[in-house]
Formats: sequence, C-alpha cells, structure tokens
Amino acid sequence: MATYDCDVLVVGGGIVGLSTAYALTRAAPGTRVVVLEKEDGPARHQTGRNSGVIHSGIYYTPGSLKARFAVRGAAEMVKFCAEYGLPHEVTGKLIVATDRGELPRLHALVQRGRENGIPVRELGPAQIAEYEPEVRGIGAIHVGTTGVCDYGAVAARLARLAEDAGASVRYGAEVRTVGRRGAVVAVRTARGEVVRGRALVNCAGLYSDHVARLAGDDPQMRIVPFRGEYFELAADRTDLVRGLVYPVPDPAFPFLGVHLTRGIDGSVHVGPNAVPALAREGYDWGTVRPAELAGTVAFPGSWRIARRHWRYGAGEVRRSLSKAAFTAAVRRLLPHVREEDLIPAPAGVRAQAVLRDGTLVDDFLFAESPRMVHVLNAPSPAATASLPIGREVARRVLAGLA
Repeated sequence: MATYDCDVLVVGGGIVGLSTAYALTRAAPGTRVVVLEKEDGPARHQTGRNSGVIHSGIYYTPGSLKARFAVRGAAEMVKFCAEYGLPHEVTGKLIVATDRGELPRLHALVQRGRENGIPVRELGPAQIAEYEPEVRGIGAIHVGTTGVCDYGAVAARLARLAEDAGASVRYGAEVRTVGRRGAVVAVRTARGEVVRGRALVNCAGLYSDHVARLAGDDPQMRIVPFRGEYFELAADRTDLVRGLVYPVPDPAFPFLGVHLTRGIDGSVHVGPNAVPALAREGYDWGTVRPAELAGTVAFPGSWRIARRHWRYGAGEVRRSLSKAAFTAAVRRLLPHVREEDLIPAPAGVRAQAVLRDGTLVDDFLFAESPRMVHVLNAPSPAATASLPIGREVARRVLAGLA
C-alpha cells in the first residue's frame, strides 16, 4: 500500500495557490492539503507587488476564462474582504482616450464591457472633470465595479482559513525535485524534506513552467518575465488623483499601460511600464540570474516577440531608463504632474506565458496530466479572479482523484 503525507500537494503560496488550498478544504472537507512555499511568508511576488486593483473584467474577450473569472471574482473579492474585515473600496475607474485615434478602441471596450455584463457609462470631457478634475481626455468610460484592496492581506487570510480547515502551509519549502511513481507524487524540498501526496497542483507563478518540467511534463510554453516599474505621487500631490485612471490599452498586448491608482492607504501608484526582466525575480536592472536569462534568450518565442514588437519594447525601455520620458507618458493623462512629483516605488514582475511562435498567451492557461494540475498562465487579473480560479483548480484535481 502507498504511504501518503497528504492528498494534495500545492506548490506555491501566492494568492492562487492559497485560494486553491482554501477551495479544496471547502469542496471536500477532510482532504489533506499541504502548501509548499519557498519564501518565508505568503504573497511575496506577483500577489504582493501589484497595484491592488480589483479588476472589473472589461478588457477580456467575452467567454474567455479571464472574462468569466474576473467578473465573478471581482464581486466575490469585495464580498470576501467585507466578510473578513479586510481593507477594500469599490471606487470605480475611468478609461480615458487622449487622442482621436483611441476613440474606436474606447468604443470597442464599451461594447465588450456590455457583452461581459459590466455596467459602463460613456463620458465627454466635461464629465471626465466631474470624476477627475486634473485628468484630461477627449472621451472616457466609467466602470463602476472596479475597486482596490490589499491582496497580501487576502492571501494571508486564505492561508489562515485553509489552515483552520486542516491544511498545512509550509514556508521556506522550495521544491527542488518532483517524482511520480504509480499512485504517488513526491517532492523533495531544498531542506531535504520529502512530502508524498496523491496529486500535485502547480501554482508556482514565475516558475510554473519550471515546476511542470520537474514533474516530467512539457508545458509547451515558457514564462518570460516582464518587470513593471512603479512610482508614487509625492504625499503633497496625491490630491491630483481621486480614484483609478487608465489609458485606452493597445489590444495587441496584455499590458494595460501606465495608469493612476489611489490605493486603500491613500497613496497614488503611477505605472507600471513593462520591460524584460533579467531574472524571474528581477525587480531592478541590477538583478541578473545568468541561467534564467540564458533560458529566456535561448527560447525561440522570445526572439519572435522581440522582432514583432521591438518598437513597443523600445519605448518601454526608454521610459524605464528615463524618468523624464516616464513623466511625459503620465502627462498625457495628468498634465500637471511634474517629474519631481514621482517617487520611486517597489517594482513587480509579471509571469507571462509565451508560446514557441512568440504568441503572448492572453488567457488563463491550465494543463493536466495524471495526478497533476498545472496553472501555467495566471498574471493579472488573477488576483481579482483568485477565488473562482481556486475553485476551478480544486475541481480539476479532485476529479483526477475520484
């Protein structure tokens, strides 16, 4: 008879991994769950380094996982935060067109929002000023269901709820090897600990493709890390922004552009841009991991992205290296902002799945093999959608164990 330490091993203690553990304990009480997280606490990477926005789901293709899970997840996230007393606010947001060439894309977003069941209101310049007196644009839409919260606090509460239901969340437990023999999945951590389970869920974020390969599966993609750099408005200039203000995004890219976000603490984040990171946890230009960089450079999809989008990428790098250029981009929305008003803030890294042909995977991506469920692409709006994502992953892994 096989010997197990648990039923389900979850690799990764970000918000998706912890939501999965929480969902497993709710869907099948008594299921023994172990979460292995390499850091000394939850939400140290994508979850804890974003701007805290509860996304409405307006940007995403109708019927896609992102659209369905974001719309559902936004409502559930607000309810979850209210139920457990976590800081949050439903602020609404503006998506603002600053030149006529953006108006067709703005109108397309109105239609997409309506198809996704999201209430939107079209605004002219005078109506923009009613919401955001310092913002300038020739047209905008107001999305009332967008908000902000503290995703680090949400992840910590999910961990506590999972533990209260019997799960074990282990920090400082970096997975180094994965073995699968018959009905047993076993992992060995960097500390030499071996944990055996009946199934494994890979929620490793920036290392999701790496963990899939450790498990003997070919994910047919690679994580290419993109760093998002932020500034904050100086404390005496936060009155320039009342809520959330976004530009009209370019549909060719999964990035939303430099936007303005008033957080739950009253600070105003400005950003992010999107530049290639030189390590999967490369939060600045000085962080380089040669082996990880070599893997990115050797991947054919990276070169195809570069050839296809070099102009866009060059502009992002320029704004990364030049504060004046970054400020000029912000002034398109907020004309009165000055370079000295922008204070550097911690950066984040987006785990973007890329196919060999250079396609940027635009939807959440799951893959399954015997006794394995891999979450291979879960960047923004995964934090917003984390509760329904967790239920979906739990459903898949429990079906595999039935």
